Amino acid sequence: MNSNASQERPLPHIPVMVTEVLKYLNLQPNGIYLDGTIGAGGHATEILNRLSSNGKLIGIDRDAEALKICNALLGASARPLLTFQSSYHHFQKVLGQSGIPAVNGILLDLGLSSIQLDSDSRGFAFESNGKLDMRFDGHSGETAAELMARSSEKELADIIYQFGEERHSRRIARTIKSLPNLMTVADLKDAVRRSTPPRQRHKSLARVFQAIRIAVNGELDKLNAFLECFADYLTIGGRVVILSYHSLEDRMVKHTFRALKQSGILKIITKKPLVPSPEEQANNSRSRSAKLRVAERIA
Repeated sequence: MNSNASQERPLPHIPVMVTEVLKYLNLQPNGIYLDGTIGAGGHATEILNRLSSNGKLIGIDRDAEALKICNALLGASARPLLTFQSSYHHFQKVLGQSGIPAVNGILLDLGLSSIQLDSDSRGFAFESNGKLDMRFDGHSGETAAELMARSSEKELADIIYQFGEERHSRRIARTIKSLPNLMTVADLKDAVRRSTPPRQRHKSLARVFQAIRIAVNGELDKLNAFLECFADYLTIGGRVVILSYHSLEDRMVKHTFRALKQSGILKIITKKPLVPSPEEQANNSRSRSAKLRVAERIA
């Protein structure tokens, strides 16, 4: 298949490190691939362009809005694509439903999409407006506002410190709990403003919003569940490509790859994580924190 769908209409999200992802997935035209975070279909568009009609791409995402855009972009054409609204850590169930015992490659892009970051109604970014929701699946689970309301000051401080690595975590948590009805992005920004020195406040805001988002969505638990079993569903010679965007995720991926290498199951392809080129970072500021790691199943 050699369609140019990626040029037919503009993508709502700029995918990160596309050239590197395609290179290291080592795509086979007739292969079966899993995009565990398909989102609006940025990477998927390019993967599908390299698959034949005998190949297949399984796409998973928790975000119904992003999946709707992806299906509108890619679903109309006669492409070997199946999409599912689910979390990537349930990929075994998805593959089972599809009658697929193993795949030739897995891609995970653990970053937020532009659709999520730019939404004023979802509260992912501190530059946005609106309510503090932060759920990937807007129809289940508690919102960020609900999580902060039910958490004790200590629990909130631990979340901000562990998931955001923010040294002012205790002071921020104390301020959050002192403010009644913390419901909006502006409310949380005000709590951080009251608790941190101005010189590093932008970084503190980024860390706090990251920490709350991770807690709301159980992101590290889901990544851990995936890392515990993904290798069992890769064919021999199949590759896993993971894009992470903060040190907590990258550390988990690195340690898992090393452990599976020592067990003789994986070969690590990237001795050090790859990062976007200076040109890509200049053209897409949201790619700057990305790190890409690749491993191949050998046994």
